[in-house]
Amino acid sequence: MGFSFHERVIGAAVEAGYLSEDRPLAAFVDPAGLSRTIRALNNAFPAHFEHMFAAKANTMSRALMLVKDAGLGCEVASPGELEQALRTGFAPEKVVFDEPAKTLPVLRKVLQLGVGLNIDNFQEFARVESLLKETRSTSCIGFRINPQVGAGTIDAMSTATPSSKFGVALEDEGNRQALVDCYTNNRWLTSLHIHVGSQGCSLDLLAAGIRKVTDLAEDINASIGKQQVEVIDIGGGLPVNFESDEITPTFAEYADTLREQAPELFSGKYLVKTEFGRSIYAKNGFIAARIEYTKSSGGRRIAISHAGAQVATRTVFMPDHWKIRLSVYDSSGRARAGNEVSQDVSGPLCFAGDMIGTDRVLPLIEPGDYVVLHDTGAYYFSNPFYYNALPAPAVYGAEILDDESVNFSLWRRHQNVDDMLAVLG
Repeated sequence: MGFSFHERVIGAAVEAGYLSEDRPLAAFVDPAGLSRTIRALNNAFPAHFEHMFAAKANTMSRALMLVKDAGLGCEVASPGELEQALRTGFAPEKVVFDEPAKTLPVLRKVLQLGVGLNIDNFQEFARVESLLKETRSTSCIGFRINPQVGAGTIDAMSTATPSSKFGVALEDEGNRQALVDCYTNNRWLTSLHIHVGSQGCSLDLLAAGIRKVTDLAEDINASIGKQQVEVIDIGGGLPVNFESDEITPTFAEYADTLREQAPELFSGKYLVKTEFGRSIYAKNGFIAARIEYTKSSGGRRIAISHAGAQVATRTVFMPDHWKIRLSVYDSSGRARAGNEVSQDVSGPLCFAGDMIGTDRVLPLIEPGDYVVLHDTGAYYFSNPFYYNALPAPAVYGAEILDDESVNFSLWRRHQNVDDMLAVLG
């Protein structure tokens, strides 16, 4: 019986010293899996769809370099993400800037560079209008629209509720006409942007918001008498299945839903941009954490690991919405089997809620074992939380070679104490 990808990687990492008593926590990315994911994305949509990777999902330079080399653009939502994208080598015209709180200097920089710009509100529009009187720009510019179609199952991840902080509320009195007027009077407005939400949003909810913004584009163009809106950015938001290895929903299923509910997007009339993030990286990365101790408390078995809120922040603070799969490997990296019992798996942080799994039925965990946090390639190890002044773990790319050995490439070295304290100041 052959070993799984996780077994091969953990076993090789233990042998190489990347996981040990001195290095009890590390993260791993599967570049081959990422290539398969991007291939599935490109195959699902026609050629006039331009895919922009949402940098917030994994802002590491190596992560961005891989998606750039695969032909994707980059969606950024802060000055730091913008700088990282530019340093990675994305051409400005392949970058879209979406920050809700853009300062005047940042707007000026974006326009001077020719980076795509999604305007969040009418006050920001006034700033951009003023800047364009003094600055020539090649940026693709448009408004972000809140279609107000409601929330998914996770309120915090839903950006198209009636009172969302994002975009111009389309159904608020006077806003639709004000948008039409802005486009009519400013021919440099050539795009529209929408992002309904991400995890917890159904395909139908995503499509309903996109349908409304497509209708708005059609109305603006009809009012002007020609096609001025040429680009519709439909955002990302494809949810990820954290329950198993199965990829569902797929990019192809989402494309079919959009083809049915917003067929104009597939006619070639518009350049359509997407901003997928979690659905590109989540299943192509995992965290491995050493178990330091096990004990029983009040009749509950507890395994104390080195992975907690510092690398799994959402899971720890919102466990009902961000439950992730855990699996157990012995000290050599082989999957544990048999003798399954209910156990809690905690992190190392000094607060009671630092739990990555509660009442999980797993093979009996022993000190020196490793617990794997699955599907954590997006929003987990790439966004460390410095609670208790714990250093960020090393991150490695891991590729299985033809001879079944594992080739590791260092994406981020393990922070030492000096590195970490320099971040804290």
